[in-house]
Amino acid sequence: MHTVVMDPTGTRIEDVLAVARDHARTDLSAASVAALTAAREVIDALAAKPDPVYGVSTGFGALATRHIGPDLRTTLQRNIVRSHAAGMGPRVEREVVRALMFLRLKTLCSGHTGVRPLVAQTMVDVLNAGITPVVHEYGSLGCSGDLAPLSHCALTLMGEGDAEGPDGAVRPAGELLGEHGIHPVELREKEGLALLNGTDGMLGMLIMAIADLEALYTAADITAALTLEALLGTEKVLAPELHAIRPHPGQAASAANMLAVLTGSGLTGQHQGDAPRVQDAYSVRCAPQVAGAGRDTLAHARLVAERELASAVDNPVVLGAGRVESNGNFHGAPVGYVLDFLAIAAADLASIAERRTDRLLDKNRSHGLPPFLADDPGVDSGLMIAQYTQAALVSELKRLAVPASVDSIPSSALQEDHVSMGWSAARKLRTAVAALTRVLAVELYAATRAVQLRKDLVPAPATRAVLDAVHAAGIGGPGPDRFLAPDLAAAEAFVRKGRLVETVEAVTGPLA
Repeated sequence: MHTVVMDPTGTRIEDVLAVARDHARTDLSAASVAALTAAREVIDALAAKPDPVYGVSTGFGALATRHIGPDLRTTLQRNIVRSHAAGMGPRVEREVVRALMFLRLKTLCSGHTGVRPLVAQTMVDVLNAGITPVVHEYGSLGCSGDLAPLSHCALTLMGEGDAEGPDGAVRPAGELLGEHGIHPVELREKEGLALLNGTDGMLGMLIMAIADLEALYTAADITAALTLEALLGTEKVLAPELHAIRPHPGQAASAANMLAVLTGSGLTGQHQGDAPRVQDAYSVRCAPQVAGAGRDTLAHARLVAERELASAVDNPVVLGAGRVESNGNFHGAPVGYVLDFLAIAAADLASIAERRTDRLLDKNRSHGLPPFLADDPGVDSGLMIAQYTQAALVSELKRLAVPASVDSIPSSALQEDHVSMGWSAARKLRTAVAALTRVLAVELYAATRAVQLRKDLVPAPATRAVLDAVHAAGIGGPGPDRFLAPDLAAAEAFVRKGRLVETVEAVTGPLA
């Protein structure tokens, strides 16, 4: 199994995905251990002095005015974890919690937090054992870090609270640690605070959303091409020279993808026969412009994620020459903004896909296709209600596009008087990604059925491959009405698992 070795300089998006989703093992590099050791020496030296240092010998947040003596500092660090582990609501997904822990480990290994190597190694051991702390939906305001989610993770390191074992069963964390030979950590000066103070949850969800959306944007180019083909539209609007004069890179990539899918099609341009059209509708003609804008948004989000992966997010931080300084780098605004931006882009991509689907089903706009692609219209309803489902999903996506990052609720007796709500932005984006997948699945289902109804015309080789693959996947084609939900679920899985893109790329070569 692949092992991700932690380095003080940060980590890569691919490493986060490997640990969160594929359960890759994690290890500490010698450089990380050296950085951890050096920073800890600074904290130990400050702890021995009488001067108060935030997080080392004081209370937290609005209680930072109280000086804490050496005899209470272990209690102080333990108490911050226990009191901050105050999440409520449903459990957060396993992959999110693993990303959360891994990214916190990344910051610990930067050498700017001051925890002992033992703490980082314990976190490594917990990840490698497949033990996943129980983290709840609500508890983070996205400032001072994802406090409650990270506290539940820190609680597991202490052998307290509940966690999910590698078998999926939830049990007391202490029992799970004991079964895997992991000793609970007794936290010392600053260590409890250092385990809680980061943007790791929202960043982990951003990284996974970027990976999912990058795949979905390619899938959307394919479904748009299939719809263009089914509507007998023209591929001339996809010519590279048209997109070169408006040089947005995402737009050019989407147009190139659609053109590759349509290469060799006998359906495109056929509308010029008995019912000439000067131009296709916007939802078809402007598909590269809309998807391209989303692709460029994704590129910006990836840049923000990469910068955050190179960051050490904690407060206070250990700097050179023995300095420990308070700061505001835990504020989640940079991550929260792009999470909200991606939710907007996802909603618009779903919106244009739904308009294309509706066009396929409307006999007045589908250029010869039967109403609702039904076998015997009137007796059969065809895909009428599949479009209702798609429309409901699009409406939900529009609600999810309302930004979370413009909200702020003061907390901690007004010490923390402006927060990012980045965790909330991340949670709703995960819901939006799942909804977008379903919207594209409905378009795929409608477009493949419509192409098959053009019996006298030969589809593109890539389209033919898709038709064969969806049939093999149990996704039905034209015919009398049947129970549609299983077909739609199969189409959703086909898109979500990357089968649509794989099928097309086997014909066209790699798409953007």
